[in-house]
Amino acid sequence: MDPLSDILALLKPLSYVSAGFEAGGDWSVQFPSYEGIKCNAVISGQCWLAMEGVSDPVRLETGDCFLLTKGRPFRLASDLSVPPVDATLVFQPAKRGGIARCNGGGEFFLAGSRFTLIGHHADILLGLLPPIVHIRNEGDQASLRWLLERMRQELRDTQPGSSLVAEHLAHLMLVQALRLYLGEAVEGRVGWLFALADKQMGKAINHIHADPARRWTLQELARNVGMSRTTFALRFKETVGLTPMDYLTRWRMLLASERLARSSESIPAIASALGYESESAFGAAFKRVMGLSPRHFSRHRREEAADHSLP
Repeated sequence: MDPLSDILALLKPLSYVSAGFEAGGDWSVQFPSYEGIKCNAVISGQCWLAMEGVSDPVRLETGDCFLLTKGRPFRLASDLSVPPVDATLVFQPAKRGGIARCNGGGEFFLAGSRFTLIGHHADILLGLLPPIVHIRNEGDQASLRWLLERMRQELRDTQPGSSLVAEHLAHLMLVQALRLYLGEAVEGRVGWLFALADKQMGKAINHIHADPARRWTLQELARNVGMSRTTFALRFKETVGLTPMDYLTRWRMLLASERLARSSESIPAIASALGYESESAFGAAFKRVMGLSPRHFSRHRREEAADHSLP
């Protein structure tokens, strides 16, 4: 898999609910705080988006896609001067996965999903994203148009399997939104997500993800992307925010933590599979990155799983 797919597989985004929202006339709806990440798209009409802690409201037009990543309360409105209605009251009459309506609908339609991140490292993705990710790239809207129209059809005309189709469409919308966002040419953005848009840095990250157990050296990675060792090291740190070797170690530890939490593999077996010759070297690296020893981490995750299984 590619690095973005690797990270999303690690975080296991689960589409908690996909729904539509239709409005007409003058309207304003206040949404409460939430967990996870919301991915929405305006299929028809326009509205304003105002979020707690964000100074300027965002104007959303037909075809715009937006991610909400920090769990803050927000408001959608045709006019921000209109007194808001509680979203719970608007969405309560709608069936799960159906369409909520305000003022009878007919002028504005929005579709989207809320994702919970099952993985234990949501900050890997959410920590890089601003509270509102607004995607308004007209040249790339064609890639979303089919998804948006299919989502509207599945929500409006419920058929056998509609819930599953809507869930898959929501996942595609999330991935496409992240693709478009990382592809925007914005100076000064630092992190693995944005580095993927850089041809040479993205290639280096691909090499690391493709073979994390390999004993990579700075020289080898630099040679594989056609750069000098010094230039590569500086560029990687500037773009990713970590040195190449620190990124390699961090990715190994994230993979290790997933295995410790989800499998019955022994610590020595995991250490060997990720390129460590000794359990002690692996343990030291794991504690440095994750803050706990592998054994304590594994015990903590098992206790968490046991707690969640209680009625």
